[in-house]
Amino acid sequence: MADAGTIRRIEAGTLTRADLSDVVHREIGLSRAESSDIVERILHHMCSALSHGQNVKISGFGSFILRDKGERVGRNPKTGVEVPIAPRRVLTFRASQIMRERIVKGS
Repeated sequence: MADAGTIRRIEAGTLTRADLSDVVHREIGLSRAESSDIVERILHHMCSALSHGQNVKISGFGSFILRDKGERVGRNPKTGVEVPIAPRRVLTFRASQIMRERIVKGS
């Protein structure tokens, strides 16, 4: 498995699908096309599970959790007029304890 240090540092600080595919290609030795396909399949399965109402938990990384928010009253910040905000489903991410510790250490 690729260590966080093997992923090249990105100027903007954003890890992309291409970066993930590149790590799979370098660390496992699959072709670039196969590596890209694996990354796409994983992301597809995660999106599919979430769209079907399932939470996604990746041990040692974190959990993508769906939450239903009820209707509420909001306020237009410019005019101060109250407006109803429709109920909706939101996606949240909760980092695992291991991930939180790694972020604090900066590794």
